[in-house]
Amino acid sequence: MSLSFANSIAVQGRARALVPLCVGAGAYLFFFFLGDTLLSDSDSFWQIKIGRWILDHGSMPTADFYSFTRAGAPWISTSWLSQVAFAFSHAQWGWAGPVILTAAAIALALALLVQLLEAHIEAPRAVLFAMLALLLSIHHVLARPHILALPVMVAWVGLLMAAADRRSAPSWTWLPLMALWANLHGGFVLGLALIGPISLEAVEHAEKGRRLALFMRWVLFGIGALVASCCTPYGWRTLQGASNILSLGEVLTLIFEWMPANFATFTPFEGALLALIAFGYYRGLVLSAPRIFLILFLTWSALTHVRSIDAFAFLLPLVLAKPLAEMFPRPKPDAAGADSWPGRYMTALGALAIVAASWTSTSLYLGHHRFTFTMTQTPVAAVDLLEQRKAQRIFNAYQFGGYLISRDIPVFIDGRAELYGEKFVMDFFKATEGKKPELLPRLLDEHKIDATLLVADAPGPQILDQLKGWKRIYADDIAVVHVRDTATAAPSK
Repeated sequence: MSLSFANSIAVQGRARALVPLCVGAGAYLFFFFLGDTLLSDSDSFWQIKIGRWILDHGSMPTADFYSFTRAGAPWISTSWLSQVAFAFSHAQWGWAGPVILTAAAIALALALLVQLLEAHIEAPRAVLFAMLALLLSIHHVLARPHILALPVMVAWVGLLMAAADRRSAPSWTWLPLMALWANLHGGFVLGLALIGPISLEAVEHAEKGRRLALFMRWVLFGIGALVASCCTPYGWRTLQGASNILSLGEVLTLIFEWMPANFATFTPFEGALLALIAFGYYRGLVLSAPRIFLILFLTWSALTHVRSIDAFAFLLPLVLAKPLAEMFPRPKPDAAGADSWPGRYMTALGALAIVAASWTSTSLYLGHHRFTFTMTQTPVAAVDLLEQRKAQRIFNAYQFGGYLISRDIPVFIDGRAELYGEKFVMDFFKATEGKKPELLPRLLDEHKIDATLLVADAPGPQILDQLKGWKRIYADDIAVVHVRDTATAAPSK
């Protein structure tokens, strides 16, 4: 081997080592510079508010204290650690804090995905899968706890699949990942559910004489993961809290992220499904039964709930990595130059340069840009008026609940749908969306409402305009305010 060729291989080896970091840095800067788009879900307000409460009181919430319709009702936070992280960052750097956290989390998830895929497939294909995952999930990249848990999900499933590919059992040292996931977000139940089919993949391809022993080791690991998921301030109640949202029935068809996938217009998810089917037919992709089940399960979840497209996008490549590696074997160049001390030194130096460039870009951008929340979620002027009028019981739109909580105003309803229950939430939507307008006066009287704060372009304000005993006193492009006629009306704007 000539010296120049050996040097070329060493350079390629060092470059490959930096690929995950480059992908992560690129994703971080992309979302950081578009950070205002991450601040477009009002749930971020109450997530931060709860995190601030936990930091201030040094304890965990066990009952609701933000609404007047469910005050004192049992409620736990299954995302407390994420909420604390968001609250701390927000207290230190304003909205730039949650933006940086969110951008860093999605960047880490993509870097981990590339790193795990590179164990099987070439770097360009791994990067392509990462970019496709980003494209499919970009609609759900928001400053909310599920994004902070995303890197943990990728690492957990990636490690389980790696163990299955080696036909061995997972290491017990991985269980802290499940404990971390359970404290970050309620989606950890997916990680528990996937242990079963992944274990079958390992057992199916193991030698016959050791299948039973291997299966039992996976069973013990599954029990350990279940115990680890209860290593939270709430203990076993974390499992119950994480599953409560799935009991909301019809409500899930009204909340966008819980709606089924809609193919009325072409979407990247639809394109990904068609491409997967076409590739399977064209290349004759052969998969084991457990991998087929995993693909079908992830696809079914994504079709059932839009929010599950994230799991489909990031986990499907991990399931397909080994079969693709068998279809497209890659050359194995001598990477000794990359593993030598000079090679490792140069790789570390390159990594430091990438991190330094990212941090410098962050500092420079923060010097002249102030992140702000999406205006459609923040009815500032309307709430200012309601505070001036000392309104006590406000019938608010679902998407305004988070903002009201951030201003210490008790809410009628907010994004914690599992707290309010299916009937309450369904009655609210039917009343305000015009499906059952007769419910609206009943709800207003039943809960002794003295003012309403509804979305400007929704049917609710038009119904109230025709409702005897109520008067419109304020309207802008975001919100409309009505009060009872007995109150002194403020001049309309």
